[in-house]
Amino acid sequence: MDAKHKRSVVLLGHAQAGKTSLAESLLFRCKATSRKGSVTEGNTVSDYNWDEIERKSSINASFLFCDYQDIRIQLIDTPGYADFYGDVLAGVRAADNAIVVIDAGAGVEVGTEKVWQLIDEMGLPRLIFVNKSDKEGVDKEKIISDIRSTLSKNAVVLNSTSLEELMESVAESDDALLEKYLADGKLSLEEINSGLHKAVYNAKVFPILFGSALTDNGIDELLKAVQDLCASPEERSNLQVDLGEVSVSETAPFSAMVFKSIIDPYVGQLSIIRVFSGKLNTNTTFYNATQKAPERFSQLYILQGKEQRAIESATCGDIIAIPKLKQTVTNDSLTDQAHPVIFKPIEFPEGMMSASVKPKTRQDEEKISQALAKLVAEDPTFREHVDPETKEMIVSGIGDLHLHVMMGRLKKRFNVDVEVGKPKVPYKETITRTARVQGKFKRQSGGRGQYGDCWIEIHPLEHGKGFEFIDKIVGGAIPRNFIPSVEKGVKAAMLGGVIAGYPMVDVAVTLFDGSYHDVDSSDMAFQRAGGIALRKAALEAGPALLEPIMEVDVMVTDEFLGPVSGDLNSRRGRTLGMEAKGKLQVIKASVPLSEMFTYGNDLRSMTQGKGNYTMKFSHYEQVPGKIANPIISAYQAQQQHKEDQE
Repeated sequence: MDAKHKRSVVLLGHAQAGKTSLAESLLFRCKATSRKGSVTEGNTVSDYNWDEIERKSSINASFLFCDYQDIRIQLIDTPGYADFYGDVLAGVRAADNAIVVIDAGAGVEVGTEKVWQLIDEMGLPRLIFVNKSDKEGVDKEKIISDIRSTLSKNAVVLNSTSLEELMESVAESDDALLEKYLADGKLSLEEINSGLHKAVYNAKVFPILFGSALTDNGIDELLKAVQDLCASPEERSNLQVDLGEVSVSETAPFSAMVFKSIIDPYVGQLSIIRVFSGKLNTNTTFYNATQKAPERFSQLYILQGKEQRAIESATCGDIIAIPKLKQTVTNDSLTDQAHPVIFKPIEFPEGMMSASVKPKTRQDEEKISQALAKLVAEDPTFREHVDPETKEMIVSGIGDLHLHVMMGRLKKRFNVDVEVGKPKVPYKETITRTARVQGKFKRQSGGRGQYGDCWIEIHPLEHGKGFEFIDKIVGGAIPRNFIPSVEKGVKAAMLGGVIAGYPMVDVAVTLFDGSYHDVDSSDMAFQRAGGIALRKAALEAGPALLEPIMEVDVMVTDEFLGPVSGDLNSRRGRTLGMEAKGKLQVIKASVPLSEMFTYGNDLRSMTQGKGNYTMKFSHYEQVPGKIANPIISAYQAQQQHKEDQE
């Protein structure tokens, strides 16, 4: 089809508003399916994964298409739960238009406001479909008022409004039409229709339609609105390009972006791409401008849920899938090599909830890395890494539901079983004053003995300085070849700490005296002597426990400032400042990591789902005594138990 006959639409809204049911209605009405599926029965085209069928709600974005009269409509059905927001971001970048679905019984909900703000920032054309509106007790006037006060005063009812009201809305969106309307007192039907289309794709007017996906009420009107009012690919203006230029047409050089990857159990990785310009044929090569490499492929598919339908070519406006690409990943830009273009990458949110995972068996241990890598490739909001301090494998997600779903997929899809726990806090140890000690290692057990003797002074360094070893040996008190041995022994002892088993940092060690034996001294003996000296000195130098402090930015609306600030204080946080960011207030604070493991869920509960936050490491600080003492006592008891067992 020509680009002017294409419409790409992302379905957005709060969880349970009926997006998937609406997609079923649209497909069935356009005869893209022979029977209408049901979320309750678990047989919809969109929700085809086992966990979506089980939960009766969308977890992933799914891709659908149907033909209505002379247009091809490509639909992206997105999840409503905040834990799966990554697919919402991806869907919004791929589509030219949005249908915001609102539950008539619930009105504008938190999820509705969140997606509205997102598409507002992008200037995406949109329709508003009030679903379940034929239910008894639905107050349409109240819903209209709610939409206008919460989302936009430029929302106008399409399928039950007066022509006069529609005429006024169209006139106010365009200076030339307003001038004509004020002069003549009216606009022609043709001017209203063309003016409304222009107002919608310029995101100046937002049509409201009432209907029901369950009974198909209002579906014809919605399809007609998509045909007449939504933007074609050639009308898209906000392409968000970092490098190069894109001419949005079928005859221009090829350009596209990978906005999602799907790991298919049969064909491997499917790269889902949006073609912004030009044409792509099967069995050819494109240039991956992000990776700076050509990539050859053989097949192209258009998706109908889990069904992959082979196509010969794709052109401007199409959303397609390419299997088995070797170098291409989500966010990559695909172009003509002679006309390279790089699109702005989708900024996926950092995971706010973390957990440690431990394979249950050796077999699971062998498979887990590859399995987690596939989950990460499919969902960029899911992350995994090995903590260099604690050596634990850590997974992160947007919330506990997200992590629960991903661990379920790990087991069901890849047959990897794990124990999920709370991550360890990477505490460190340090000293608070100076101490001088002797460390002597002497052993005689028949034959050659072992002898190493050193005197060291330790003193604290500034936070972040790490470790210094200063050699002040004079007169050959310790032979030069054994001085590195002392340093090695000191470093090894520091790794194990002295009070709680955590690595020591910010310590300077000065080696100033010692003695040796011509026959019995050795590298190992001086290593042992260095370790003994370090442990003895650290215990005399006021050892202390340090904890990681995080730099936290919390984004909330004014109404939640008080509760959120109070909660941060209760977590031993310090507020550093505050600044406005659009409609939100950003609280800047420093908070100990140990207090932040459940913060994502807690913040969501406190703010009715409206709050968000980012977090990064800042520095280490000494742990207050009342918190440090139980940690130290538990470690000492554990060590004593080990000694008793031996």
